[in-house]
Amino acid sequence: MSEAYAVILVHSTSHAIRAEKVLQAAGIACKMIPVPRHISSDCGVCVRVSRADTEAARRTLEAVGMEIEDIRDV
Repeated sequence: MSEAYAVILVHSTSHAIRAEKVLQAAGIACKMIPVPRHISSDCGVCVRVSRADTEAARRTLEAVGMEIEDIRDV
């Protein structure tokens, strides 16, 4: 069985890069990936995390003042 993931959508590529660095520094496994087509047809990137880490990731990013556009299960 494969692991379930969520993606954290942010407003720009630079925000995604920063989010990835912040989450990695906090010990939360993540990876920057292209936004899945079923979520948006626009070009862009997002940060993928395990669904189990979704709330920890949200709290971590909010604690450093990062604005999150959305978090979606994939």
